[in-house]
Amino acid sequence: MLSQTFVITNSVGLHMRPAAVFAEAMGHFQCRTTILFKGSRIDAKSVLNIMMAAIIYGSEITLECDGSDEQEAMQKAAQLINGGLE
Repeated sequence: MLSQTFVITNSVGLHMRPAAVFAEAMGHFQCRTTILFKGSRIDAKSVLNIMMAAIIYGSEITLECDGSDEQEAMQKAAQLINGGLE
């Protein structure tokens, strides 16, 4: 299992469009991807779950990837989050 902490730099946080971009990208991987935020575990492949978490600009999240392609999933997640989820 891989785990990495990120700060959300998208000005609107993980609202509809950024959440959709992120969930869609994570959906291409077989591994389990989970966002840890304020004590909650959020399925990173679910747009609705991400949106319901209300992750705003400047929030710190931890992403866990666990499975056969965890390395690739974490690299893609880092690319998206560090790129502002544009």
